[in-house]
Amino acid sequence: MSTPLAVAPVRRPRLGSMQLYGYLLILPALSFLLLFTHYPAVATVWQSLFSAARNGHPARFIGVDNYVALLDDDIFIQSLWNNLLYAAITIPLAVTLALLMALAVNRHMRANALVRTAFFIPSLLPMIAIANLWLFFYTPQLGLLNKLLALFSLPAINWLGEPGSALYCLMAVSVWREAGFFMIFYLAALQQIDPRLSEAAAIEGASRRYFFRRVQWPLLMPTTLFVLINASMNAFRIVDQVIAMTNGGPNNSSSLLLFYIYRTAFSFWNMPAAAAMTVVLLAILAALALFKFNLLDKRAHYQ
Repeated sequence: MSTPLAVAPVRRPRLGSMQLYGYLLILPALSFLLLFTHYPAVATVWQSLFSAARNGHPARFIGVDNYVALLDDDIFIQSLWNNLLYAAITIPLAVTLALLMALAVNRHMRANALVRTAFFIPSLLPMIAIANLWLFFYTPQLGLLNKLLALFSLPAINWLGEPGSALYCLMAVSVWREAGFFMIFYLAALQQIDPRLSEAAAIEGASRRYFFRRVQWPLLMPTTLFVLINASMNAFRIVDQVIAMTNGGPNNSSSLLLFYIYRTAFSFWNMPAAAAMTVVLLAILAALALFKFNLLDKRAHYQ
C-alpha cells in the first residue's frame, strides 16, 4: 500500500500584518481626508486665536477675544439668527416635499419618467442660472409674481427689497432646488422595499396611509437620517445664492452666516474674525449631526 501524501499546513497571515495591510489600503484616502478636512479645521481654530495683521503690525496671540467680540457684533448675531430660521423652515419643507414627490413617482403611471425628470431638473441647474430665473419672478415691475397679483387687482410687492420678505424668498428658491435632489434618495429607498409587503398589506385590507405609517416610514428612516444631515449642511453653507440675489440686504435681513464669513474674510480682510465665525459654524453643524444621529439612528431599521 502506498502511504498517503502529507498535506502542508496553510500559513495564515498574522493579525498584525493583516491590520498593517488594511491601513496601507486606506492610507491614500486617509491622507486626503487629513490634508483637506482635518488640517484646515485645526488651522482655522488656531488662526481664530490671533489678531488680524494690519498696517505692518504682525498678528499676535489674543486667545478667545475674537469669540468674545462676536457677542457684540450685531450683524453676526442677526446672520446667525437668520441662518437658524432659514434652516428651521427649509429643512422640513424640502424633506417633506421630497418624500411626497418620491411617493408620487413611485407608482406606475403614464409619463412617469417625464415627471421624475421634471422634479429632478432644478437640482442640476447651476445656482447662478437659478438665481437669474427667480430674479425674473421677483422683479417688482415685470416679475411673474407681481403679474399674477395684478390679475387679482392686488398691489405689487418688492419681494427682495423688503426686509420682511427677502429671506423667505431665498427659502423658496432653496426648497425648490433641493427637494428634487432629495427625492432621488427617497425614490431609491422606496424601490428597495420588498413588494411582497405591499401585497400582504393589500390582502389584509390596510389603507395606503396605514401602510406608509407602519411599514414604509420605518424602513425609510436610514434615508431620512442621511437626507436630514445633508439638508442641514446645505442650509448653513449657502452663499452664492445670497450674493446673486440680495447681497445680504436689505439691512442685513437676508445675510446668512457663511455669507457674513465670506464678507468678513474677503471684503474686510479680517481673517481671524472669519476663522472664529467658522469655528462657531462647525460647532453648530457638529451639534446638529450628533443630535440627529442620537435621535433618529435608534429608530432606523437597516435591512
